[in-house]
Amino acid sequence: MKMKNMIKTLLMFMMILGINTEKTFAGETKEIKIKTTVNCKTCEANVKKRLEFEKGVQKIDVDLETKIVTVSYDAAKTNPDKIRTAISKAGYDADEVKADPKAYKKLKPCCKKEGMN
Repeated sequence: MKMKNMIKTLLMFMMILGINTEKTFAGETKEIKIKTTVNCKTCEANVKKRLEFEKGVQKIDVDLETKIVTVSYDAAKTNPDKIRTAISKAGYDADEVKADPKAYKKLKPCCKKEGMN
């Protein structure tokens, strides 16, 4: 019984101090759709490989027709900005985040978009 009261007191104390108790427990799964510059199956594999190393990413779907990458992720471990940056580091634009120039240069010709040197 004492343990239950201690937990309640601790949670109340955290709420008073403004500590976000949501992140203390299991993270919420969220989904984001990101417009990219992927063109082919090689692009798809590159993006998936890069995102697999991003902590919290749970599921990746690349639609080559619409050039949309849909990512399900644990909101306690990552966020949309980190996901966009990971796609950029693979050599592709991700919404308003431009492709990392060094990564872009390493892409196969079929994976490059028009207009970038």
